[in-house]
Amino acid sequence: MLKRHSNLDEELRDAPAAEADRGASAELVRRTISGQPGNHDMVEADYAGEEEEEEDGEFVEQLSLWEQLTGADAQAVMLSILVHTVLILALAVVPLVVAQPEILSISAIQPTEDNQFEIIDHVAPSEQPSEEIGANSTDGSTMAMSAAPVLAELPELSAPSEMSPEISPVVQLTNRIEQAVAITRADLPVQGMTGVGTTGTDGAVDQITAEILRSMEERPTLVVWFFDQSGSLLKRRQEIRDRFDRIYEELGIVQRSAEEKTGRKPSEEPLLTSLYAFGKQVFLLNDKPTADINEIRQAIDSIEMDESGIEHVFSAVYKGVEKFKRYRNGSSSLGPKRNVMFIVVSDERGDDVTGLETTIGQCRKFAIPVYVVGVPAPFGREHTYVKYVDPDPQFDQTPRWAEVDQGPESILPERVKLGYERNYFAEPVIDSGFGPFALSRLAYETGGIYFTVHPNRQLGRRVRRGEVDPFASNVEYFFDPEVMTRYRPDYVSVAEYQKRVQSNPLRTALVQASRMARTDTLNRPAQRFVKTNEASLVNALTAAQQQAARLEPQLNSLAQVLQAGSDGRDIESSPRWLAGYDLAVGTVLAHKVRAEAYNAMLAKAKRGIKFEDERNNTWVLRPSNDISVGSRLEKDAEQARELLDHVATEHRGTPWGLLASRELSAPIGWEWVEDFTDLNPPQRNNRPNNNNNVPRPGRDDQARMLQRPPPSRPVPKL
Repeated sequence: MLKRHSNLDEELRDAPAAEADRGASAELVRRTISGQPGNHDMVEADYAGEEEEEEDGEFVEQLSLWEQLTGADAQAVMLSILVHTVLILALAVVPLVVAQPEILSISAIQPTEDNQFEIIDHVAPSEQPSEEIGANSTDGSTMAMSAAPVLAELPELSAPSEMSPEISPVVQLTNRIEQAVAITRADLPVQGMTGVGTTGTDGAVDQITAEILRSMEERPTLVVWFFDQSGSLLKRRQEIRDRFDRIYEELGIVQRSAEEKTGRKPSEEPLLTSLYAFGKQVFLLNDKPTADINEIRQAIDSIEMDESGIEHVFSAVYKGVEKFKRYRNGSSSLGPKRNVMFIVVSDERGDDVTGLETTIGQCRKFAIPVYVVGVPAPFGREHTYVKYVDPDPQFDQTPRWAEVDQGPESILPERVKLGYERNYFAEPVIDSGFGPFALSRLAYETGGIYFTVHPNRQLGRRVRRGEVDPFASNVEYFFDPEVMTRYRPDYVSVAEYQKRVQSNPLRTALVQASRMARTDTLNRPAQRFVKTNEASLVNALTAAQQQAARLEPQLNSLAQVLQAGSDGRDIESSPRWLAGYDLAVGTVLAHKVRAEAYNAMLAKAKRGIKFEDERNNTWVLRPSNDISVGSRLEKDAEQARELLDHVATEHRGTPWGLLASRELSAPIGWEWVEDFTDLNPPQRNNRPNNNNNVPRPGRDDQARMLQRPPPSRPVPKL
C-alpha cells in the first residue's frame, strides 16, 4: 500500500512534465501531417529519453503501444480519417449555404394586385385557327365522351432576356407555369363530348348552366342561343323559355333592366345573351346582346313556326360567329374581352351540311364552343317518326306520326338494310347512343357538348308507342352512355373518313353493303299446306317457293360483298367497326340460310313425303335450328350463330348486342310436322236477332253521335 502511494506521489509530481511531453507529441503529429522535415527523428529522440528516465514496467508497455500508434502505417490511417472527416463536413455545409438565398426569396414573396392582373391576362385563349380538323385520337374507337385537350405542338414560351429586379425568380417561374397551363387549356381546340343522354330539356339546360358559370368565373361571357323554328320543337322552346329565370338565378344575376337599377352599361354586364331563330332563313332576334330577362323571353315568344321543313342550322352558327367574333377581342364600345358560347336547340340533323367544315373552322378560330340540345339519332338510319299532336286544342288532338330527318349517327350508314321493304314505318327504331353526325361533330370539334334529349328515355326495357310523349320521336330502346363511349363514331371530315374506310377491307365491305338497296327477308311465309290431293299440294308448295326464290340472289349478293372484308377482321381494333361487321355478316347469313332452307324444304315436299299417321292430311313447316337440306347451309348456319353469339356477348348493352340477341331468338332452319285439318267443319246455328231490330243506343252515345268532331288539319312538314 505504501509503495502504491509513493508511486502515486511520483505520478502527481511528474504530471506537469508528462503534460509537456504530450504537448510535444501533439506538435510532432501536427508537423508530420504538414510534411515538415525531421519529424520522425525528433519523435524517436524524445521516446529514447523517456525510456532512460522511466523504469516502471507499465509505463514501458504504454510507450511500446505509443510507438505502434506513431508508426508509418498508423500515421496514414489517421491522415485518411482526418481528410474524410473534413470532406463530410464540407458536403454537409455547402447545401445549407447554397439553399439559403432561395429560402429567403420564397419567404419574401408577397402577392400584389399588379401581378394578379398580369397572370389573368396571360390566360386569354388564342384566336389562331388550328390547321387540322378532325379527331386526333390514337385509339380511334374508344370514346367518347372524351374531354381531353388535343395537344398539337405547343408554341414556344420565350424566356425574358433580363429578369426584373422587382419580381423574384419564383414569381417569374410561376407566371411561366400558369402561361403553359393556360395554353394547354384554352389556346388549343379541345375535343368535346357527344351522346350525353338526358331525360328532359331541364337536365340539359342545367348542365349548360354549369358550363356558363365556369366560363363566367374566367371572364365576362356572351351566350348566343339558336332556336329551330320547326313545329316539332315548339314544346322544347317553351320549356327553355320558362327555364331562363332559374338559369339567371343560379348564375347569381338578378332580373333587371340593364341600366335601371345598377347604373351599369350593357357592355359591363357579366352575362349577355343574344338569340337567333333558324329554319329556311336565319333571323337575329335581338341585334344587341342583353342582360334583361324580359327581353329574352319576348324574343323567344316572337319565334314563328317555319313550315318549310328546312333547317339551316350551320348557316345560322356561321352568321353568329361573324356577328359576335368582335366580343372575343373586346373594345371600348363592346366592353371587356368576353368568352362566347353558342347553344343550338334543334330536333333535326340540319339541311345545310355542306357548310359544316367552314362553320367548324370559324368556331375553332375564335375559340367558340358549341353546345347542342338535340335528339338521339336512330341507329343506322336517316329517318324516324315524331308523335305529332296539333298544338291548337281547337283542332283534332289525335296523335299522328310524321317522318323527321334525325340520323344517321355516322357520316354514312354503317348498318345493312334488311327487311321491312314495304313497311319501313314498322321497323323498330333504336337509339344509336349519339346525335346526328354533323351536329355532334360540330359540338365535338369545338369543345362543346351534344345532349341527346328524349322525354321517355328508359334503360333496360322497351318503350312502346303509347308511352311516347307528343313531339318526341318513336325510339323503342335506349342505351347507357357510359357503355357507348367505346363506340363513338369517327368525327372526321369526309376525306378522312374515306381514307379510314379504305384502310381496311372490313370497313370497305361494311360501308358498301350498308349503301346497297334495302333487301327484303322472308315475311310471313306460308307454313301450312293441306293435302287434298297431290296436284293441289304441289301447286301450293310451288307458289310458296316464289318469295324465297326472289330473295335468294339478293341475299347472296349482300353476303358476298360482306365476305370480301373478312381478311381485315384480324387487323381491326375499333369495337364499333368490329361489332358492325360481325352483326352484318351474322344477320345476312342467318336470313340467307333461312330463305334457302325454306325453299329446299318445299322442294323436298314436292318430291313426296308420307304421313306417319294416315289420318293426317296437313304438312306444317315449323321453324327449327336443325338444318337437314345440305352441308353448305349447315356450315353457313353455324358461322351465323357463332358471329351473332359473339356480338351479343362481347357488345352487350349496345345496339349491336341487342339486334344480335333478337336475331338469335329466331330459329334459322325448318322442319316438317304433320297435322290434321277438318275439311268439313260444322256450321254454326244462327240465333234470332230480335227480328233484325237494332238496340237503341244509350243517351251518352246519342249525345256523342250528335257532336261534330273537331276539325283536323294536315301535319306540317317538320
